Amino acid sequence: MSLNKQVILITGAGGGLGSTAALALAKQGAHIILLDKSIPKLEKIYDAIVAAGAVEPMLYPFDLAGASEQQYQELAEAIEQHYGSLQGLLHSAVEFAAYTPIAAHKTQDWGHTLNVNLNAAFLLTRVLLPVLQKSQHASVVFTSDSSVRQPRAYSGAYGVSKIALEGFASILAEELEAAGKIRVNTLVPGAIDSPLRKKAYPAEDKTLLPAMHSLDGLYSYLFGDQSIGVTGQVIDIKQINR
Repeated sequence: MSLNKQVILITGAGGGLGSTAALALAKQGAHIILLDKSIPKLEKIYDAIVAAGAVEPMLYPFDLAGASEQQYQELAEAIEQHYGSLQGLLHSAVEFAAYTPIAAHKTQDWGHTLNVNLNAAFLLTRVLLPVLQKSQHASVVFTSDSSVRQPRAYSGAYGVSKIALEGFASILAEELEAAGKIRVNTLVPGAIDSPLRKKAYPAEDKTLLPAMHSLDGLYSYLFGDQSIGVTGQVIDIKQINR
């Protein structure tokens, strides 16, 4: 499978799953726009992509939670000016503090989590829709979490944000389906040996979990030609592996 000449923006590109997806898609020939607030993390995945002999990616330091609407719009304009169009958008940025009872949830943590996990996804998708629509086919992928797909005690703002994110993805997919250009799907990675998993379940034996690169093929599928026409789906890795 080749993603040659495909331009794909990845949020949280310095994180575990974000960097995994970036490297996998870059190896398939995609031009990757690496977006993250941490410059050292961006530089690390940039170096990994270059070392793999893939197309040199673009670095875009960006604070999803702190940026203004104008800064989001400027990001979209910069992408359109540099590339002309966009073929993929992967929402991989995530904010998770800890499992917390609602009664003890701090207002600041609640707002920050929703800003990163939900509001930023809305803002970024909205400003990039015109750039995505310039492509014959484009793919938008949101990242959810199997542990909060059903409301669970103590999942707090993180759980609320992921439940709402899936709803947002479904609404967007239905709105865009008739035009047939932009497909919208949600990826549920399941239990995987990622930094987020380590933070959420520190006592778990991570040697029993699949490595992050086990998702490489799925990322390639979601942004490749094979998934054209597949939209409005929640792709849960647990169901695939049954």
